Amino acid sequence: MLRILAVVLLVAAPAEAQTTDDTLLSGTWDQIVAEAEGGTVNWFMWGGSDQINRYVSDHVAKRLLADYGITLNRIGVADAVEVVNMVLAEKEAGIDSGGAVDLIWINGENFRSMRQADLAFCGYTGVLPNNVLVNWENPAIANDFGVPVDGCEVPWNTVQFGFAHDSATLSEPPRSMAELLVWIKANPGRFTYPAPPDFTGSAFVRHVFIHAAGGPENLLGPFDQSKYDEVAAKTWTILNEIEPFLWREGRTYPTTLVQMNELFANGEVAFTFNYDPSQFGLAVDAGIFPPDTRSFGLSDGTLGNTNYTLIPFNATNKAAAMV
Repeated sequence: MLRILAVVLLVAAPAEAQTTDDTLLSGTWDQIVAEAEGGTVNWFMWGGSDQINRYVSDHVAKRLLADYGITLNRIGVADAVEVVNMVLAEKEAGIDSGGAVDLIWINGENFRSMRQADLAFCGYTGVLPNNVLVNWENPAIANDFGVPVDGCEVPWNTVQFGFAHDSATLSEPPRSMAELLVWIKANPGRFTYPAPPDFTGSAFVRHVFIHAAGGPENLLGPFDQSKYDEVAAKTWTILNEIEPFLWREGRTYPTTLVQMNELFANGEVAFTFNYDPSQFGLAVDAGIFPPDTRSFGLSDGTLGNTNYTLIPFNATNKAAAMV
């Protein structure tokens, strides 16, 4: 009898979770709001920005509680891959409902991993009232680093990669990737970047990749393995050439953007960079960055992206996460 009961429970749990999902997807927004009331959302997100942390913990959390009776727990992580691995471990353990994660701030390779492993709750974006404000015709929004969103995540914001320098010590920074590479060799020890797979460090490597390709127009179209191999080889050559001229002669790299910012704040390196250049001004206001910090872009362009929030397939409070 115990064996039979165990089998019934194993079969019933996923079926119950699927029924709940179907109800949410077919319900009205008012029904979802009613279901969400009194719920708790565990939102796992990159925690490297004090300003963003305060915005979520103070403003967003207070509005959710006051307007919808939802408690928001912001849980900071160094990288979203940590959360992806948590959800994957739960799936492998057969935890199809009642998961620890209700919402993730995510994009890029981490979203691709969630999709490939069927870890995302999908199909709900059309139910959200604000969906009418999203321009899904824009391929930069409809595709997350080339992976179709397909109703599996909701845009959180869009960003544009920018650089920062201290104008008191460097009045005129390099204005293109070619100029920057020359500057690095002419100023040993004054440049570095976070080691991939750090998100921002990976973005810098992508800029070098685009430069090695001769510009973004040469990378358009379907994926071409032979073209990738050719450009990748050029990219590694460039990175290896500048390595001896980096901070600490390239023997070590900062592992996070936070460490990179500390090096800039202490004057050890001449630049920092961020997908959100507004962080530079905030760091100046907070007395972290030098008062003469200025932002700049590159004449050959910088990367932009859209980042999103995603509800895992086994989230405990999907309705509250949708709100």
